[in-house]
Amino acid sequence: MKVAVFDDHQLKEVITLDNDEPSTIENLLSTTNAERSILSSVINHNAGIEELLARKTKFHKLNHHSKLPFTTPVGKPDTIGADRLALCAAAVHVYPNSHNLVVGLGTCITFNFINKYHEFLGGSISPGMEIRFKSLKEFTAQLPLVNKEWNFPLIGYDTKTNILSGVILGMAKEIDGIIDLYKEKYGNFNVLLTGGDTAHFVSYLKNKIFADPDLLFKGLYAIGEKNYAS
Repeated sequence: MKVAVFDDHQLKEVITLDNDEPSTIENLLSTTNAERSILSSVINHNAGIEELLARKTKFHKLNHHSKLPFTTPVGKPDTIGADRLALCAAAVHVYPNSHNLVVGLGTCITFNFINKYHEFLGGSISPGMEIRFKSLKEFTAQLPLVNKEWNFPLIGYDTKTNILSGVILGMAKEIDGIIDLYKEKYGNFNVLLTGGDTAHFVSYLKNKIFADPDLLFKGLYAIGEKNYAS
């Protein structure tokens, strides 16, 4: 649970919350003097914070009814995660005249392609780093749960370094491989990488990317600006 504070279009601070109790959010509003707010949630959050934000600020909750700076695939827009909508909005906002592939590193790895006509065509979803580490522990008899580290060899010399090499380098090569497939189909486009581990992954990728760990927040800000008046 994170909060990004903007002032005059500029990201000023990112805050990690201990909980989503209304009292926590009220203290946050008091500290930041926030006038507007947008909520993006993919969990069963405390419903009371929506009422609080609507009462204390000009509030918008991101959902499939939100006004977006791009079109979504025909079908079921309500099934598209709010986080993916925010990433697409950020790409359109930052690079409005280009094809963009946004790769989000989170619980899952999401690949999100938005063409230069501002059409979100879709993408793909695969397990993220923590899921991969945990699955090796849960679905084998003897492999341990390994925590991420960034100093490991290509050829692991024990169980821990074997897992680190397999999971992290495996993810890096997966990302590079997907980017290469998009290159075959679309030629030139921007690749935007975002998420908490962005800075660490950059050195393992061969493709040129634009790394921005705060891209999701910037997308939420852009969507909020488009919806507050409604």
